Amino acid sequence: MNKHTLLLTAALACTGLAGLAQANDTSTSQAVPYHYGMPLHVAKVVALTEPATHDCKVVTADMKYIDNTGKPAEISYQKLADICNLQN
Repeated sequence: MNKHTLLLTAALACTGLAGLAQANDTSTSQAVPYHYGMPLHVAKVVALTEPATHDCKVVTADMKYIDNTGKPAEISYQKLADICNLQN
Protein backbone atom coordinates (compact mmCIF):
# COMPACT_ATOMS: atom_id res chain seq x y z
CA MET A 1 0.00 0.00 0.00
CA ASN A 2 1.46 3.34 -0.91
CA LYS A 3 1.36 6.45 1.25
CA HIS A 4 -1.36 8.21 -0.78
CA THR A 5 -3.78 5.27 -0.49
CA LEU A 6 -3.15 4.95 3.24
CA LEU A 7 -3.81 8.66 3.84
CA LEU A 8 -6.99 8.57 1.77
CA THR A 9 -8.27 5.53 3.69
CA ALA A 10 -7.51 7.18 7.03
CA ALA A 11 -9.28 10.38 6.00
CA LEU A 12 -12.38 8.48 4.91
CA ALA A 13 -12.42 6.49 8.14
CA CYS A 14 -12.20 9.67 10.24
CA THR A 15 -15.00 11.29 8.25
CA GLY A 16 -17.22 8.26 8.76
CA LEU A 17 -16.56 8.14 12.49
CA ALA A 18 -17.25 11.86 12.87
CA GLY A 19 -20.57 11.49 11.06
CA LEU A 20 -21.55 8.52 13.21
CA ALA A 21 -20.69 10.36 16.42
CA GLN A 22 -22.72 13.37 15.29
CA ALA A 23 -25.72 11.19 14.37
CA ASN A 24 -25.73 9.53 17.80
CA ASP A 25 -25.48 12.81 19.73
CA THR A 26 -29.08 13.61 20.64
CA SER A 27 -28.27 15.12 24.02
CA THR A 28 -28.52 18.70 22.74
CA SER A 29 -32.07 18.39 21.39
CA GLN A 30 -35.11 19.19 23.50
CA ALA A 31 -38.08 16.83 23.60
CA VAL A 32 -41.05 18.24 21.72
CA PRO A 33 -44.44 17.13 23.06
CA TYR A 34 -46.32 14.99 20.54
CA HIS A 35 -49.76 16.17 19.41
CA TYR A 36 -52.28 13.96 17.61
CA GLY A 37 -51.79 14.19 13.86
CA MET A 38 -48.29 15.63 14.14
CA PRO A 39 -46.18 14.35 11.20
CA LEU A 40 -43.11 12.40 12.26
CA HIS A 41 -40.32 11.79 9.77
CA VAL A 42 -38.40 9.08 11.61
CA ALA A 43 -35.53 7.43 9.76
CA LYS A 44 -34.03 5.59 12.76
CA VAL A 45 -35.08 5.25 16.41
CA VAL A 46 -32.09 5.73 18.72
CA ALA A 47 -33.70 5.25 22.16
CA LEU A 48 -37.05 4.79 23.88
CA THR A 49 -37.20 5.72 27.56
CA GLU A 50 -39.87 6.02 30.22
CA PRO A 51 -39.81 6.53 33.98
CA ALA A 52 -39.85 3.38 36.12
CA THR A 53 -43.08 2.78 38.01
CA HIS A 54 -44.70 -0.06 39.96
CA ASP A 55 -48.23 1.09 39.12
CA CYS A 56 -50.17 0.70 35.90
CA LYS A 57 -50.66 4.32 34.87
CA VAL A 58 -50.07 6.78 32.06
CA VAL A 59 -46.46 8.03 31.91
CA THR A 60 -44.57 10.47 29.73
CA ALA A 61 -42.09 8.60 27.56
CA ASP A 62 -39.33 9.97 25.32
CA MET A 63 -38.20 8.83 21.89
CA LYS A 64 -34.85 9.93 20.51
CA TYR A 65 -34.53 9.46 16.78
CA ILE A 66 -32.80 10.53 13.59
CA ASP A 67 -35.16 12.26 11.17
CA ASN A 68 -35.22 11.86 7.39
CA THR A 69 -32.74 14.71 6.95
CA GLY A 70 -30.19 13.05 9.28
CA LYS A 71 -30.72 15.44 12.20
CA PRO A 72 -31.24 14.13 15.74
CA ALA A 73 -34.61 14.86 17.32
CA GLU A 74 -36.52 13.96 20.47
CA ILE A 75 -40.24 13.75 21.13
CA SER A 76 -42.20 13.08 24.32
CA TYR A 77 -45.53 11.29 24.36
CA GLN A 78 -48.08 9.78 26.75
CA LYS A 79 -48.39 5.99 27.05
CA LEU A 80 -49.33 3.27 29.48
CA ALA A 81 -46.37 2.13 31.57
CA ASP A 82 -44.71 -1.15 30.57
CA ILE A 83 -45.76 -2.67 33.90
CA CYS A 84 -49.36 -2.66 32.58
CA ASN A 85 -48.40 -5.48 30.18
CA LEU A 86 -47.57 -7.73 33.14
CA GLN A 87 -50.76 -7.09 35.12
CA ASN A 88 -54.18 -8.61 34.46
